[in-house]
Amino acid sequence: MNRLEPISGRYVTVDIQGEAHRTFFEEAGEGVPLICLHTAGADSRQWRHLLNDTDVTSKFRVLAFDLPYHGRSNPPDQWWLRKYQLTSQCYADMIRAFWKGLDLDRPVIMGCSMGGAIVLKMAVDYQSELRGIVGLEAAAYAPGRYNDFLHHPAVHGGELCASYTMGLCAPTTPETNRRENWWYYAQGGPGVYAGDVHFYSFDWDSREAIKTIDTGLCKVSLLTGEYDYSATPAMSEAVAASIKGSRYSLMKGMGHFPMIEDWPGLKRYLMPELEQMLG
Repeated sequence: MNRLEPISGRYVTVDIQGEAHRTFFEEAGEGVPLICLHTAGADSRQWRHLLNDTDVTSKFRVLAFDLPYHGRSNPPDQWWLRKYQLTSQCYADMIRAFWKGLDLDRPVIMGCSMGGAIVLKMAVDYQSELRGIVGLEAAAYAPGRYNDFLHHPAVHGGELCASYTMGLCAPTTPETNRRENWWYYAQGGPGVYAGDVHFYSFDWDSREAIKTIDTGLCKVSLLTGEYDYSATPAMSEAVAASIKGSRYSLMKGMGHFPMIEDWPGLKRYLMPELEQMLG
């Protein structure tokens, strides 16, 4: 059966730390801007279910973009002369450049995994410019993810990263959904997942900074799957305890990738948080 989805895809060139980046994004809906950030080594296709859900898009203009080096976004000029290693500041600059480039007014930012981590920094640094953040599988400190085999000449990087991350899904996740996420990961560029994990493992520590977030200016919602052993429920609970006025829910039956593992399940937890952002 033919069905035309309401998602449109476009490119925007944005300036990130003095370099032009041709950036791909998908969008659907109208209303308050809702920027969705994909996980490490993947791309915005992970958000396809949300982008197709009219309960969300009737109230939000949903925009999901591929970070530079990821998915359909280009690396910067002469990328081959440098090693890709994401840092907290570069990551934050990428996100802000995107919403500034599209002239978005006080967006909500939602991210998962490393995206769920960086939204915390966005709320620390730019809380007066945001309506709020939604952190899926959010941790303020998560060392220990990196290993040399993530980018190694003797190992097929795409299959390793894809299979490594598939193990982070909940045991109840349908195999079709697990395999879909596997496919996205298998298409990552050489060394991109390792470069993202560099941010997560070595550069990221916001345990003190998040205490400065004013939820009167920027609302904070945190949702974490009970089966997530990467960004564990205990890690997200620690974040919630550090941010006065934040909201936290444990998502039963979920793993590390709720938006692609079980969209209906995530939706039950997410919709009250999005409604709260509108208020």
